[in-house]
Amino acid sequence: MYAEFAQVLIQKAVPLHKGENNLAAELNTIVYAFDSTIIDLCAALFPWAKYRSTTNALKIHVLLNIDGSIPEFVSVTEGKKQDVKLLDDITYTSGCFYLIDKAYIDFRRFYKMELQKAFFVTRAKENLAYSVEVINKVNKDQGIKKDELIKLKWHHGKRKYPVVFRRIEYYDALTKKDFTFITNHLTIEAVTIAKLYKERWKVELFFKWIKQNLKIKRFYGNSENAVKTQIWIAVCNYLLIAILRKQLKIDASLNQILQILSISLFEKCNIKELFTKEEANIVSTQIALF
Repeated sequence: MYAEFAQVLIQKAVPLHKGENNLAAELNTIVYAFDSTIIDLCAALFPWAKYRSTTNALKIHVLLNIDGSIPEFVSVTEGKKQDVKLLDDITYTSGCFYLIDKAYIDFRRFYKMELQKAFFVTRAKENLAYSVEVINKVNKDQGIKKDELIKLKWHHGKRKYPVVFRRIEYYDALTKKDFTFITNHLTIEAVTIAKLYKERWKVELFFKWIKQNLKIKRFYGNSENAVKTQIWIAVCNYLLIAILRKQLKIDASLNQILQILSISLFEKCNIKELFTKEEANIVSTQIALF
């Protein structure tokens, strides 16, 4: 029931936040970040959540629309579920970008995105075997060291992903680190690919926020249904706050809104009155992730 209610809230939240992310607005498309987080559980109390021999856990897999950090796809599985298999459960939209951690690299599944004209952006693994087909000109002032069109080298790889894709070497002057990205978008500026991948951290911030503020690390029941219900309630609460913030045009972070609501649950007043400057000062020292 709460999972279905969350889908209703997602349909309300997404249009309200459209255009909020500058990069997505510049590209005139939707940018998604996909990742998972693990929540450790006691093996004796949660025997259904298989993970390792010494401990149990569950995983929360999220596809996050970076416009407003709205989770459009959420799946709760036992801890031993392989992350990459969740890529099969996503419906890919033509023209949209999917930012994925390199732990999810699977070229058979990436080719599925290619066929559906969706774009993936991820970091390349060091052992990637490839042949260079085309070398593009680079702007070293932007930190781009290499920009190449490549193909997988061996027969097994070519069978999984038979067409060319792109490999970009980038130096981040801020962190003083080198990054290597791969993507199937062949024409966009190389520096834009680097900027896109940085947006993937929004899903990490989402996990951090929801764990810290919505208490999903402590569960009121031990059954699989009880745990999943509590997680979906947390997702619904997050979406309600995101909708509330936009509809009432509240000039406060999600964290501030949650804190004010938590201390005002039994006050009978117009919701917007809670967010006057004086009330907001109560939680002004709280760290805002969004």
